[in-house]
Amino acid sequence: MTMQQAEFTFDTQGPGFHDVTAEVARWLGGTGVSEGLLTLFLRHSSASLLIQENADPDVQRDLLEFLRRLVPHADRPGMDWIRHRSEGPDDMPAHVKAALLPVSLSIPVSGGRMALGTWQGIYLVEHRDAPHRRRIIAHLLG
Repeated sequence: MTMQQAEFTFDTQGPGFHDVTAEVARWLGGTGVSEGLLTLFLRHSSASLLIQENADPDVQRDLLEFLRRLVPHADRPGMDWIRHRSEGPDDMPAHVKAALLPVSLSIPVSGGRMALGTWQGIYLVEHRDAPHRRRIIAHLLG
């Protein structure tokens, strides 16, 4: 059994789904591992990782709107219960969204490729309004 690790860095420009599938697949293809388990871990508490449909961008738009409605910014009516506002009205809502969505994923590797479904992609989900530099650690056992 072999173990390999890599770190990916992605710059985000505010709330959205950022497809990281291709970059992870390129790295995986260079590892020489044909069978195994890939774990991705996001090193942040105000963003998430998600496997989601990659065919229709309306899916990502609808999910973002759902999350915005589920956890509005702290300066919106009814959100005065939020105390943590150190970095602005999007700060604590971003942490809540990250608590609801995963920050790590486990993906089987088969034939040297991630065993994702036909319409699945891996997304870094940014919950903050300002641009951020996000880091994902990839850990491969094969």
